[in-house]
Amino acid sequence: MKSDRGKSVSIDRSKHSASVHGVLGCTDCHTTIKGYPHPTKVAKVQCLTCHEDEAKHLSASIHGMLGEQACQSCHGNAHEITSAAAIAPSKCAQCHADEVEDFKQSIHGQAAAWGDARAPNCVSCHGELHQIQSSSAVSSPVARRNVADTCATCHSNPQFLASHNIPFAHPVELYRQSVHGRLIASGNEKAAVCSDCHGSHGILPAQDARSRINHWNLPSTCGRCHSDIAKTYLESVHGEAMKAGVRDAPVCSDCHGEHLILEPKQAASLVNASRVSLATCGRCHNDERLALRYNLPTDRIPSYADSYHGLALREGSQSVANCASCHGVHNIFRSNDARSTVNTANLAKTCGNCHTGVGERFAIGPVHVQIASGPAHPVVKWIRWTYWVLIPMTLGFMILHNLIDFVSKLVRRTPRHESGEYVTRMTHNFRIAHAGVMLSFPTLVFTGFALKYPESMWARPILLWERHFAFRGAMHRAAAVILIAATVYHVIHLAVVRKDRDRFLKAMFPSIKDVTDLLQVCAYNLGLTKTEPTFAKFNYAEKVEYWAFLWGTVVMTLSGFLLWFNNFTLRHFPKWVSDAATAVHYYEALLATFSILLWHFYMVILDPLVYPMDTAWLNGKVPADHYRHSRPAYFRALQAEEPARASEAAKEKAAETTALVE
Repeated sequence: MKSDRGKSVSIDRSKHSASVHGVLGCTDCHTTIKGYPHPTKVAKVQCLTCHEDEAKHLSASIHGMLGEQACQSCHGNAHEITSAAAIAPSKCAQCHADEVEDFKQSIHGQAAAWGDARAPNCVSCHGELHQIQSSSAVSSPVARRNVADTCATCHSNPQFLASHNIPFAHPVELYRQSVHGRLIASGNEKAAVCSDCHGSHGILPAQDARSRINHWNLPSTCGRCHSDIAKTYLESVHGEAMKAGVRDAPVCSDCHGEHLILEPKQAASLVNASRVSLATCGRCHNDERLALRYNLPTDRIPSYADSYHGLALREGSQSVANCASCHGVHNIFRSNDARSTVNTANLAKTCGNCHTGVGERFAIGPVHVQIASGPAHPVVKWIRWTYWVLIPMTLGFMILHNLIDFVSKLVRRTPRHESGEYVTRMTHNFRIAHAGVMLSFPTLVFTGFALKYPESMWARPILLWERHFAFRGAMHRAAAVILIAATVYHVIHLAVVRKDRDRFLKAMFPSIKDVTDLLQVCAYNLGLTKTEPTFAKFNYAEKVEYWAFLWGTVVMTLSGFLLWFNNFTLRHFPKWVSDAATAVHYYEALLATFSILLWHFYMVILDPLVYPMDTAWLNGKVPADHYRHSRPAYFRALQAEEPARASEAAKEKAAETTALVE
């Protein structure tokens, strides 16, 4: 046949017959124009005759600009269109050659080449052929706000992920929760979407050196938006290691995460102040294998966790210093680098950001100091060794003493005489002070060890309160104030009430008889003597406990205040004082806790002679039978005091009655 320009056009009629248009005659598509009975071009308007819906959508799509040749541009020659009418990338390549070439080399294109029927193609991402819109169109599947939904078609499908052995779970869901996803959802078109990090058509697996998310390429990928940060990172110790080929050197995703990148202020963020030290920096700097491989110090994370800062962090403080506070965020340099924030010349300024005036009066000592082990200042080391000797010896003595006493009393099985008679042991002033100690001490123990060991199962329930404020620290300090107040009340009571002071202090003062009493008790319990020991108002066990309690309260108060008011401590004392206070506070807490459990609880609860409990702390009275037998002289003194005390009470009651009547 001849064209409208008189040129011969060869038509393979066999292909036409096999095509979807084989049932149509020539004039169904070709318009007869005077002088040109056989034009070769088929206008879009001719396709509209049968494909009205497709042509309608096409006009509104980005391909509508192709005009009358739009149909043939994608579908090919009208004589050769098969019933499948598939649009292969080769057709798209006629206009989008670069994109199609990138797609062929991508992981998606490779999957298609391997025969994966579920591999994505152009239509999978850009939408139906006749409805493809510009990426700037709001309803386009590849519009920035819709990219995540488009990728989710496959990457949020559990069956698809499982069938293709894709190990990354919920990437799109995590992205939507991230700072990038939330910004996009709020209408910020500048925030990163999937294609910004993974690429558009040339998406490659992370292990491919050309991939944007390859370990070595991540800084430049993130740097497309965060250029200043990327530049600073590349100059840092981590960036230098990465450029030197160190595979374990952290890059952006190692610290910030991959899809779930959250703002630092969010509690779940890997760079949140409460998590950056232990969860993020600790991931590498607490790894024994990495420490051995790169000759890294192994004590950095444990010493931080053991320090005042680490304890305060476990307390729930959001303002306490973490790794980034001292070493920097992206600008982390070696300590001998003049740019480093932990360089000796810069330490005063760095620490001064939180502790005004630190370093001006005293030199700043070693920062990473392990309180329980590892190298430390001589004073801290001396304190540590002292308690390592004192605690086992003290607790060992208590266990041995009470065990022998307990077994001896069970073996003797002395019958208890219950006359029902009681004598006064504690006046109301003593009971008030004791009540303050009873209220505060268990709270101090629980919250203190919850601060020290927050990962323990028993400490976890209290962490639920940390969502709103530093609950453990607040409770610990409140209990400390109550304990101090109870102790001060006791001291004031003794200072003001002369009668109680004379009787109490004189009886509580240690004497040589206490030593002989201890030896006699041991001899009696071991069966070396038949003479049963008797005591004065206070026996040696009660005296030891009382003076140990006062000493421990003073020590814990002083060390606690040094830690509580850390700015004052660091401004006026060298840093080893703070380390020493931390060590003393910890070891003294251990000693006090176990002393109460082993010594005091035995005397007032577990001792067979007082079981099930000495109730003096409730009503101030104790069974007369127990004191008549074990403290005869003191019992006689109490009996002598009872009439006078009763008379005194009667006079007070009469005076009150008279006052009411008047």
